[in-house]
Amino acid sequence: MATIKEVAKEAGVSIATTSRVINNAPHTSEAATVAVQAAMKKLGYRPNANARALVSKSSNTVGILVHDVSAPFFGAMVKAIDTIAAEQGKQILIGSGYHDPIKERNAINLLIGSRCESLVIHSKGLSDDELTELAEEIPGMMIINRSVPAIADRCIALDNFKGSYLATEFLIKNGHEKIGYIASSHDIDDAHDRRDGYLAALKDHGIEPNEEFIEYGEPDEIGGEQAMVNLLAKNLSITAVATYNDDMAAGCLALIQENGIRIPEDMSVIGFDDGLIARFIYPRLTTIRYPIQVMAKQAVLEALQRASGKDVERAQNLFAPILVKRSSVSRR
Repeated sequence: MATIKEVAKEAGVSIATTSRVINNAPHTSEAATVAVQAAMKKLGYRPNANARALVSKSSNTVGILVHDVSAPFFGAMVKAIDTIAAEQGKQILIGSGYHDPIKERNAINLLIGSRCESLVIHSKGLSDDELTELAEEIPGMMIINRSVPAIADRCIALDNFKGSYLATEFLIKNGHEKIGYIASSHDIDDAHDRRDGYLAALKDHGIEPNEEFIEYGEPDEIGGEQAMVNLLAKNLSITAVATYNDDMAAGCLALIQENGIRIPEDMSVIGFDDGLIARFIYPRLTTIRYPIQVMAKQAVLEALQRASGKDVERAQNLFAPILVKRSSVSRR
């Protein structure tokens, strides 16, 4: 990453002038502002968050980065953060990153530029190194749903591998051997870990995994529906399906029923997340509970404590998934 000295040299102005432009200080010439901003863009320079804080008061705002604010999962996360923030007299500001490094970076820079005193970041696009640099710059930053080894004390995550293992094992213990898996097509740790958990459970119970039993799609209802279409078209005699999340399970479940297949008598289905949709589709969905509300509350409380310079007592940073039994799985 470029330094302020390199930006000043590129712009042809002093370090003091460069600092004034970065911090939006008054009495800075337009020519200097244009030159410094052009140099920052060319060199990819991002002002240090701590340096900004020296010249501008906090906006008393908690910044939140999510994948997609319209997704119910992230709505639950934001609601939990907002509840705690409101209790502390804070407001929230939200950005969406869509698992894209450029969009995530831009959203974080916007939150920093808006003088958020604390940040709760759900990032899948940025590298471990960049997140580590950000954490070093921003005392009040916490990362949720991801583990970065170098800054493990700033991360709160779920054991996705274990959750998918539990889901698959539950189907096996109910007598199922031909178990399909509907996976997310997104290239993120969550998708890899959940798929790996499914495969590990099969192997540990003496069932040879078969790639033909796995289909990929967007992690939503449409993606789940299309993936199930592909599985049924293979005529594999599958008796159960584990899915990446509840939304994909809902799409899968609807498609199965429309084809005259009874759930759970003919086909068992299990989800992941335990979102609202799991409780209101029919039959009610057996799933893996993702305690995102609890995790989000811990993340924002810790972010606020760190931002104010307080010592943080960490209870845990890896949360355990829990099997929730409902009506979509039956014994074979």
